[in-house]
Amino acid sequence: MDKYGLIGYPLGHSFSIGFFNEKFENENINAEYINFEIPDIENLPEIITSNPELKGLNVTIPYKQKVMRYLDHMSPEAREIGAVNVIRVEHKGKNTILKGYNSDVIGFTRSIEPLLESFHKKALILGTGGASKAIEYGLRSLNIETQLVSRTKRPDAIQYEDITPDVIHEYNVVVNCTPCGMYPKADECPDLPYEAMNTKTLLYDLIYNPDETLFMKRGLEYGATVKNGLEMLLLQAFASWNFWNENE
Repeated sequence: MDKYGLIGYPLGHSFSIGFFNEKFENENINAEYINFEIPDIENLPEIITSNPELKGLNVTIPYKQKVMRYLDHMSPEAREIGAVNVIRVEHKGKNTILKGYNSDVIGFTRSIEPLLESFHKKALILGTGGASKAIEYGLRSLNIETQLVSRTKRPDAIQYEDITPDVIHEYNVVVNCTPCGMYPKADECPDLPYEAMNTKTLLYDLIYNPDETLFMKRGLEYGATVKNGLEMLLLQAFASWNFWNENE
């Protein structure tokens, strides 16, 4: 039986394990998906050697960057983004080859592209973690100029207090890559001048639980178009499966 899995720490609620095991059952695929909760990335080689049936892994927080040093190959996108969230495991004789990919960028670009209009030229990216790197790469591939937003001072980002109504008018795409507003803290939202938003504003939240975050609700009050991260998550899962099973 083929094995697939997820590495991260801690692994609480995982979308992937339910999605893939349901897929395997519905499509009569002889495989199982397992959560590998590892307290240190140095546990990865042990997982690889003790699971010879392993064909692929998803990677989540906090290992999307740390895992890169264990890989034999990386896709150009993953290398440029500087984060990997899909690993293809190939067994060639006694050798095991690990190939890294980034499905965040695929899921994001395919889900936001239908919402983009000609007046969407600049975007604010809230957060500076691993996901924001893929979002930045994806937006640039769609010819949208980007600006990172951070709670702390850093040379490549502005801070929340710098976001005036004029900034919201200029950067009318806002992507939330932070956990702010995620269940159980659903009564929180990023500190933005929501009253400056209008029908030309597009708010995209990577969070999918709750399905309508306060960030999205506040934007809707002023006519903004909003979208959560569920479709991105599904598209990522499809991309993972393709990476694991594509023919050489």
